[in-house]
Amino acid sequence: MKKRYRVKLSKSNRNYLNRFVKTGVARAREILRARILLLADESQGGAEKKDAEIGKEVHVCLRTVAATRERYVQGGLERALKDLPRSGQPPRLSGRDEAKLTAIACSKPPEGRDRWTIRLLADRMVELKIVDHISAETVRKALKKTSLNLGK
Repeated sequence: MKKRYRVKLSKSNRNYLNRFVKTGVARAREILRARILLLADESQGGAEKKDAEIGKEVHVCLRTVAATRERYVQGGLERALKDLPRSGQPPRLSGRDEAKLTAIACSKPPEGRDRWTIRLLADRMVELKIVDHISAETVRKALKKTSLNLGK
């Protein structure tokens, strides 16, 4: 079966990838993709390696080799090595909101309480209209980052 995406590296790209792999300073995934591209390179005129051979040599599945080839041909060297940014979940609290939460946690607890609880803090954040709604777990994670101990 004829390959749909053929990798033909320029001399400068090949030199860059060789240095990239040898220094080992980048992420492991990027180094792996660089090795795949070097093995898939057809511009040197040597024996053409099949995707299965490349996959065995770098210990990845066939689809990873094919995807790396495709990304190189369609998007260039940078696109082949790096992942696109992922959207992910936006943070629940901004830095300013976390600072307000910390200030509340350091303040005097409500009447009839010895200390703040996570749920009390979450309720107070909503009460003060800092956020529309917030879970106790989000409050706990934000406080954990500050190493604040509510028990003291």
